[in-house]
Amino acid sequence: MKPPKPKSREGRVTLWRYAKLFKQDLLSAQPERLYRAWMAEFRTPFFRSFLINQPELIDLVLKERPEDFPKSKRVGEGLRPLLGNSVFLTNGETWKRQRRVIDPAFEGGRLKDTFPAMLAAAQACVDRLQTHINSDLEFEEFTSHVAADVIFRTLFSVPIDNKVAAQVFKKFKAYQREQPLMNLAAFFPLPHWIPRFFSRETRKTARDIRELIRMMTEERAKLIIAGNAPDDLATKIMTTPDPETGLCLEEDEMVDQVAIFFLAGHETSASALAWTLYLVALNPEWQDRLAEEAQHLDAPDFASVSRLQICRDVFREALRLYPPVPMMVRETSCPEQFRGRNIARGSQIILSPWHLHRHERLWERPDEFDPSRWQTENGRSCQRDAYIPFSTGPRVCIGSGFAMIEGPLILSMLLRQFRFETIPVKTPVPVAHLTVRSKDGIWLRVRGR
Repeated sequence: MKPPKPKSREGRVTLWRYAKLFKQDLLSAQPERLYRAWMAEFRTPFFRSFLINQPELIDLVLKERPEDFPKSKRVGEGLRPLLGNSVFLTNGETWKRQRRVIDPAFEGGRLKDTFPAMLAAAQACVDRLQTHINSDLEFEEFTSHVAADVIFRTLFSVPIDNKVAAQVFKKFKAYQREQPLMNLAAFFPLPHWIPRFFSRETRKTARDIRELIRMMTEERAKLIIAGNAPDDLATKIMTTPDPETGLCLEEDEMVDQVAIFFLAGHETSASALAWTLYLVALNPEWQDRLAEEAQHLDAPDFASVSRLQICRDVFREALRLYPPVPMMVRETSCPEQFRGRNIARGSQIILSPWHLHRHERLWERPDEFDPSRWQTENGRSCQRDAYIPFSTGPRVCIGSGFAMIEGPLILSMLLRQFRFETIPVKTPVPVAHLTVRSKDGIWLRVRGR
């Protein structure tokens, strides 16, 4: 059975009609032909956008000449109130300096150090689900909770039921439903002094989240000065100097970075986990294989995660079908020529994992859930050339290694104890908010194993 995907539009539409569709849902606003095209052009009165699916062009933009294609400021229009000048939005020397400070916290050795916190969050997740056996449960809410728990435990050494952490989580749940992946301001160039299209509630929620994060970073700074701060990701980032300047992140910068860690580490993981659980519920034969493999976690340690090979392939397949970040936007800094077409400076270059991962000219059976594809020649070839759930090149997601430990670990811990069933009258419909979520949630029935 093919997993659900949104129904794409056919034919041409006016700019205003497209903007209306875009506001409702980024995914279904796109034309069906994008699943077959190597490149497509979208015109507005103000700028040109080009969506590229050709692997050679994606490599050019993300790997070979990334500095010539900086992050688009238009995407930042929608995320700036929460993320400020975080590493997700910055370009050039500012971005390079931020990565020099942040990257060491996510190196392999540090990931091993975070494993006990991940495991504790996963076990707490299993314990919470024990009270829902034989119940129907909305799993986007559930996976959001466990993903937030992982972030707070690994970043600040506090569980989700910590008072401030719980407030951040509550505020963020409201924010992610209010704010789309790309704000409509992306369509219209506005002077900096004109207010952006944010509701009063969205702006207030962003301010509240940032103030709570500031409280946590200020408290950590005091512990660092006192010499008794826990050895977690926050301490590592706050005490790592830039090797070129010798300077650490300032307080405002740290608030920006924690905001993106929470967005990237919680929101994206929650999306990926919820869709993975739905896919294994839809394909119970894979669920049984994962449950058997999960016995490697009888005495879990960091090394045991490496033995969850089938689970990694299942998680990888879920990221293919439902990439948490469905589109990324770069901007041309000089005139270019793609596939014989002239592209002016300032044009928007859209890279769409959503379309690339389902491209009919690249993948065999692109809309089918088949984790075994990763062991085939086509799967291995596409993994190299047409698979970018974490982006690629110098701007690859800092937390990609973190996510590929967290996801299979939580999934295996759950499947050791529970079986999940789909609910026929509640088929999820993918839509793009800050990440790819379901329009009305992902509902599953929980059974004991």
